[in-house]
Amino acid sequence: MTTAAPGVVIVGSGLGGYTLARELRRLDRDVAVTVITADGGEVYSKPMLSAAFAQGKTIQTLAQKSAGQYAEEQGISVMTRCRVAAIDRQARRLILDGGKTLAYGRLVLAVGADPRPYRVDGSENVTIHTVNDLDDYAVWRDGLIPGGRVLLIGAGLIGAEFANDLATAGQRVAVVDPAPWPLGRLLPRELGDEMARALEGIGVALHLGRSLVRVEPGRAILDDGAVIDFDKALSAIGLVPRVALAAAAGLAVDKGIVVDRLLRTSDPDIFALGDCAQTEAGPLPFVLPLMAEAKALAATLAGTGTPLRLPALPVAVKTPALPVAVCPPAPGAVGEWVVEGDGRDRKALFIGADGRRLGFALSGGKAAERQSLAKEMPDLL
Repeated sequence: MTTAAPGVVIVGSGLGGYTLARELRRLDRDVAVTVITADGGEVYSKPMLSAAFAQGKTIQTLAQKSAGQYAEEQGISVMTRCRVAAIDRQARRLILDGGKTLAYGRLVLAVGADPRPYRVDGSENVTIHTVNDLDDYAVWRDGLIPGGRVLLIGAGLIGAEFANDLATAGQRVAVVDPAPWPLGRLLPRELGDEMARALEGIGVALHLGRSLVRVEPGRAILDDGAVIDFDKALSAIGLVPRVALAAAAGLAVDKGIVVDRLLRTSDPDIFALGDCAQTEAGPLPFVLPLMAEAKALAATLAGTGTPLRLPALPVAVKTPALPVAVCPPAPGAVGEWVVEGDGRDRKALFIGADGRRLGFALSGGKAAERQSLAKEMPDLL
């Protein structure tokens, strides 16, 4: 049986999908909008998940609205706990789990990304959690005991945020990462070393430049022979855009679902945005680019073709132990970091080969300069 859904169908109820639905409804009160989501469809702030525990946030308080409340508020339809098995582009319909189908006029893929798999000797016998949505967070938080020992794999942006949050809440956190300093892909060494000192200052045990060689229930062995005992383990080693649904439908994919400046895929009736999409600037797994994508795409779907434009958009890292703001240079940019200041308050500018400022990283009191400095940076798109 095919269910008719003329208008726009959005697959995914994360920040991208729901922001798009809201912006589209603001511009067009009449178009039918249907959101399909594999989870409960609650409205919540995903970036808050890595900073929620110390604030005493529960699953109930993180969820701002139910799917039903959001659907009624926006005048849209939301189908929860529903998975899309395939896209039938010729018939312009989605094939859902269970065999039902849903027709679309225009389709938007806002399916996000999956946590990068982590495997090491013995990991098949150990539960290593990942947190990528509210359901994941509920499972992760369940069973965290006061003063518990947490093994955290990865000291990138999300890993550093979780380490800060958990340690502040009284968990005994041990972080393992092969990089020599935290946020190794975003910060020059001077700021990375300050972040390490700040995390250690709140009780985080850092094992940097180290890798796991084996895990057992409650026990991890590092490549230098050190042993970490733990009650729960969490992996935060990055995300992989979800491209399988698009690839199976014959859409162009690379690191993500390939889109043009209008966020169109290789099928002019199918669009993509958020963590799953690969723009001309590459995948952009941050909130501000996602919001810009949603606004531009809403205008396009409402009838005014609006190419995506992205100024430099700094990212504030949620590590109260050491406030940090980063605006990394474009991938492959040639240049060097020039660092000013000492101690916690540092400013680092990435200077290109032609002398232009291409990116920055700020820590401590210097983080307040992020908006003014961002105006000097080249546009992303």
